[in-house]
Amino acid sequence: MCIRARGWWVFRGPAELPEPPPWRRFPVSRRGPHAQRHLMSPEEISVVNAAIHLRRPLLVTGRPGTGKSSLARALAADLGLGDVLRWSVNSRSTLADALYRYDAVGRLREASLQREREPLRGAARRLRRRTGQGSDIGTYLRLGPLGTALAATGGPRVLLIDELDKSDIDLPNDLLVVLEEGEFEIPELARLPERRRTADVLATGSLDRVRVHRGTVSCAHFPVVVMTSNGEREFPPAFLRRCVRLDLRDPDEARLRDIVRQNLGEDALAQAEDLIDVFLRRAAAQTLATDQLLAAVHLRVTGADLSREELLNAVLHRLDEAFPA
Repeated sequence: MCIRARGWWVFRGPAELPEPPPWRRFPVSRRGPHAQRHLMSPEEISVVNAAIHLRRPLLVTGRPGTGKSSLARALAADLGLGDVLRWSVNSRSTLADALYRYDAVGRLREASLQREREPLRGAARRLRRRTGQGSDIGTYLRLGPLGTALAATGGPRVLLIDELDKSDIDLPNDLLVVLEEGEFEIPELARLPERRRTADVLATGSLDRVRVHRGTVSCAHFPVVVMTSNGEREFPPAFLRRCVRLDLRDPDEARLRDIVRQNLGEDALAQAEDLIDVFLRRAAAQTLATDQLLAAVHLRVTGADLSREELLNAVLHRLDEAFPA
């Protein structure tokens, strides 16, 4: 085995694990050097600000790798709005997934265990346990990312709805109704007697609880909503009318240089000239992502024991074709 670059050979080296790239240090949502720096033009920043002022969802379109998802993290960091709430959409996603989940099986199991552990005391107690009213229903409810964003009380949260174009055809309009009204009902709470409709419900991504009154989650602070699309489908006009649209273009040579400089430093940029040239030539004919270029430059400046061709083949592969059989 070649040992020209001693620090490079980690797998079957052996060696200590190297430091990760700046944008792969976790948690990436924190403000500071660990978050990948998101560069935007003044025109793009103006569109983002328009969505914030209008309290409208921001629909971000563009090819893979143009920074659509990372925009949500940049917004949360810049505005000090905490961690991003993320809902990754696929063809099986439903609006209910994003609003809340109810663990009915867990609640019935707990009620059954209580019946086994404690003696029954009268018909009224048996009735309460048979219907599950003897347990705290809030323990078995958890708000999803959209539900948590709408229930926020201390200030707005940033909600990323990622790859909305992969959804079922009806989901955008279903989503539009909730975002327009700013509230939704939890039927499992609404069906309870009036005195029991208030419950402390778990929020997504934490052990915090949100108090829900009368079975309805109402929006106090409209969230900063970033919805991404790779352009795989068109959305209904009614949906588009209520969004502010931002189309992120592929970065030109000047923007690529700025991205490398901001994320890896001036010295890295000096070693990346040929990689930037190759990236631009290939990106003109195939789909590539900017972070592929950053990965190639990072490997080079950290001493990767790879020739330029090996380096390009490892990380600068096209994204619009399947792997060979």
